[in-house]
Amino acid sequence: MTDILLDASTPQSNSNKQIVRRFFEEAFNNRNIAIVDELIAPDFINHNASFKVRGIEGVKRSIAAQFEAFPDIHTTIEDLISERDKVVVRARDRFTRTTDGKLVELTWIEILRLENGKLAEAWVEADMSAFLPQVNEVLNKK
Repeated sequence: MTDILLDASTPQSNSNKQIVRRFFEEAFNNRNIAIVDELIAPDFINHNASFKVRGIEGVKRSIAAQFEAFPDIHTTIEDLISERDKVVVRARDRFTRTTDGKLVELTWIEILRLENGKLAEAWVEADMSAFLPQVNEVLNKK
C-alpha cells in the first residue's frame, strides 16, 4: 500500500486562518479595538466557563479590561490549524502582572468558529490563575 499525503489546506481554511491571525495581531498586539466591529459577529459567544463574553461590545470590554490589567500584554501565535469553519490557535501571552511586577507567560489553546468571515464562537483552554484575578478586578470596577 502506498501512503498518499494530501494538502488539507483549502482557500476557506487559509482565509479563516488569515482572519484569526489578523484579529489577534490588530486587536491585541496593535491595540486596535475598532477591528472588533469588522471581525466579530454580532452574536459572538465565548463558551469559556470562567470568562464569559458575548457580542461585539462584550469582546471590546474584555479586550479593554485586559489592556487595563496588563498594559504590556503581547500575544504570540505559535500554531494555527484550520478545518472547515474552525481555526485552532495555540499561543502565548506575555505580560507584567501589575500587582507584583512579575513577568508572566500564559499559554493557551482556543478553537474559533467563523461564520461569514467573522468570529462567531470561541472555546479556550488555559491556566487562567495568573490572569483572571486582575481582569475580573478591572471588569468589576465598571
